[in-house]
Order: sequence, then structure tokens, then C-alpha cells
Amino acid sequence: MYSDLAFIWAGLIAFAVLTYVVLDGFDLGLGILFPFAKSDHDRDLMMNSVAPVWDGNETWLVLGGGGLFAVFPLAYAIVLPALYIPIIIMLLALVFRGVSFEYRWRTKRWKAVWDFAFFGGSLVAAFSQGIALGALVQGIEVVDRAYAGGWFDWLTPFSVLTGVAVVVGYALLGATWLVLKTEGSLEIQMRRYAYVLGVATLSLIGIVSVFTPFQDPVYFERWFNLPGSLWTMSVPLIMIGLVWTFFRGLNDHRAASPFLSVLGWFIVSFVGIGISFYPMIVPPSLSIWEAAAPESSLAFALVGAVILLPIILGYTAYSYWVFRGKMDPNEGYH
Repeated sequence: MYSDLAFIWAGLIAFAVLTYVVLDGFDLGLGILFPFAKSDHDRDLMMNSVAPVWDGNETWLVLGGGGLFAVFPLAYAIVLPALYIPIIIMLLALVFRGVSFEYRWRTKRWKAVWDFAFFGGSLVAAFSQGIALGALVQGIEVVDRAYAGGWFDWLTPFSVLTGVAVVVGYALLGATWLVLKTEGSLEIQMRRYAYVLGVATLSLIGIVSVFTPFQDPVYFERWFNLPGSLWTMSVPLIMIGLVWTFFRGLNDHRAASPFLSVLGWFIVSFVGIGISFYPMIVPPSLSIWEAAAPESSLAFALVGAVILLPIILGYTAYSYWVFRGKMDPNEGYH
């Protein structure tokens, strides 16, 4: 029973993190693309496209972090000091970005400053998330159930590579979101950007995938030995189909399929990382069951999750449904 509850919670935490990535990813990507808009009007449209949903997107970050603290306290106690600097930088960037989202509408004199803050906060937050991901993949040094590494163990060529990959991937998500939500010259511009960013993202996914098995012998064994190789072989096959639908959608001037295809890229990549990690929650040495809270705590927290998760999913789905379709360029956030 204990192992079942820990496994369920690991799945819930993974789901919350993945949902945050795919929802707030296009939000951050839009900010990364902000300086490339051709006019203030286009920047207003870009921001208006996410104004109704961006706050709700970050709910999943809180849920993932809070859930990790509640049900995997040992993992939280190890991961936080290991990634303290990139996590703090990410949170400060998100705060800066949120403030700029509100203030840029209240001033003309300082609008350019807040526009840059929106771009900078988005870029830094995305890069920090990629750095943290790379540091987690390459492994965290644990001795006697405590973090035993240094302050800057997270900063390596591999983590910088994953940081760049996340920035480019988020920018692609932002471009395809704007293809979905806008019309006219902005849609044409973002459709053109999506081609370039799509090729760059696929290249970076390939490079990261080549280096990942060499970060730990366990990854290499799981990727290239049965039965793990059966799972890892399915990942590129699914990606091929998603890549085809992405470029087909762009060529056929479809609005939704490029965005949905890129969401699929992120989901498949996330599953690939999960295949490498499992059953470790803090690679390479701390498993889900070793890091889990007592069974009574897992069961108690699960009751709350069963109640709250459908509510969160419901209002998230409802907000996207209400604001579905192309934007009216004459309406927006004020």
C-alpha cells in the first residue's frame, strides 16, 4: 500500500510539473519573443492573448513545488539546496515578469522599461528552469540522505545546453500560440518564426538526447538494453509523427495543429526523461519510496488532491474554453 501511494504521488507531481511546462511554456515563450514584435500594437496583442490565463498557468508550479514538499520531504530537502541559486533566480524573474505585466499598461513614459522587464523576466525564468532540469538529469550528490555537493554544481556545460534548449522550445511554443490566437501580419510573422524555431528545437532535443545517456550509467543501460530500450525506441517514433503534423500544419496554414504538435514534443520529451529517471526522484541514488513521507501523510494529502485537482483542471479548462479562438484585436487587457 505504501509503495502504491508513493507511486501515485510521484505521478501526480510529474503531472503538475508537465502541466506547468506546457501551459506556462507558451506564456514565457511569448515574453521571449516580445522584443521581436514590429510595433507596440503587436506587443499589446501578444500580451492580450495570454492575459486571461497566465495567472492560472502558474498554479501548477505552486502545486508541483508544494506537493514535493508535502509528500516527498526528503527529496525537497535535497533538491532545494542543490538548485537553490537557479530556483531563486527563476522565482525573482517570475515576480519581475508579473509586475511588468501589470505596470506596462499604466504608464507611457516607462512602457519600454516594463516591456524589457517582461522580456527579461521571461528569458531568465525559462533559462533557469532549463538549468535546473539539466542539473537534475546529470545527478545530485547525496551522502547520508543530505545534499553533499557544492554551491555551483548545477552550472555545467550540459545544464547550460538544457537551459538554451528550454528557452528555444518555449519561444517555439509562444510562436505557435500566437499563430493559434492572432490574425494578420502578427500571425504571418510568428508562423515564419515557428519554422526556424521548430528546426532549432528539434536540433537541441537531438543534442540533449545524445548527451543524456552519458550523464549516468543507469541512463545508458536503460536506454540501450531490454526492456527499457523498447520504451526509448517508441519516443522517436512518436516524435516523427508529431514533427510531420507540425510542419504540415504550418504549410497548410492551420491554426491549432502546430501548437498542439509542439505540446506533444514537450510531453514526449518529458516522458523520455521520466523513463530515464524512474524509479529515482533524485537521480542517481534516491528512489520514490526512500523519499516519500509516512503512509498516513501520503493518504491524507491524497484526499485533498482528489478533491482539488478536478476543480483546478475544471476552471483551467473552462477559462481556455471561454477565451478560445482568434482574438479580437480591438478588445483586450486594460
